[in-house]
Amino acid sequence: MLKKRIIPCLDIKNGRTVKGINFLNIRDAGDPVELAKNYAEQGADELVFLDITATIEKRKTLISLVEKIAAEINIPFTVGGGISSVKQAYDLLHAGADKITINSAAVKNPKLIEELSSRFGNQCVVVAIDTNFIHNDWFVFIHGGKKETIYKTLDWAKEIEKRGGGEILLTTMTQDGTKRGFEIDITKSVSNEVNIPVIASGGAGKLEHFPDVFLNGKADAALAASIFHFNEISIPNLKNYLREQNIPIR
Repeated sequence: MLKKRIIPCLDIKNGRTVKGINFLNIRDAGDPVELAKNYAEQGADELVFLDITATIEKRKTLISLVEKIAAEINIPFTVGGGISSVKQAYDLLHAGADKITINSAAVKNPKLIEELSSRFGNQCVVVAIDTNFIHNDWFVFIHGGKKETIYKTLDWAKEIEKRGGGEILLTTMTQDGTKRGFEIDITKSVSNEVNIPVIASGGAGKLEHFPDVFLNGKADAALAASIFHFNEISIPNLKNYLREQNIPIR
């Protein structure tokens, strides 16, 4: 088994870290620069920064904030939110991001995945999927989970890999912020369907949820937010627990 990764996520709105439940009821969770620095010191394997209203507000990701965070951390740093062109991706990578993540723009223009992968290498391109269970299947949503698409999640995951996406960040909207645990079935289905790493997101609430998503969901990495932001679980304690479960971690 390859070593698993633990990834805190900073959802950013108006320059602050925020967290909601099922993509709604947003509340403040602290200063993103301080949180990022703290997570790097605690031993997080990577950090994800998502400007959650950039697409809806039709603006660019906050580059100055990306620069401030990148200056404080020494772990891989993925940035997303409102990226719709190679130029915007270049600007964020130049500002200190190690990878960029796209979601709505990829669904609207799948060729963007190819363009980014060709320019920067697929190791830099993470494609996020926000998925919800409707019409008796898992479908892709865009615009911060507000807009339903015609794409079934498994079909879109395969398309992402075919077009050169290097990694999939899979967030299940049914579980997001609920702390009920990751959605194992769709995570396992996507992980089995593609040969690129899958980051599971949505639902982490207790230690036991992590071995569940690694062993049963077949995820390569697990992303969480509120349990870390509000000090419900610390990254060192989580990693010690996973080692006790004989799960290889970085």
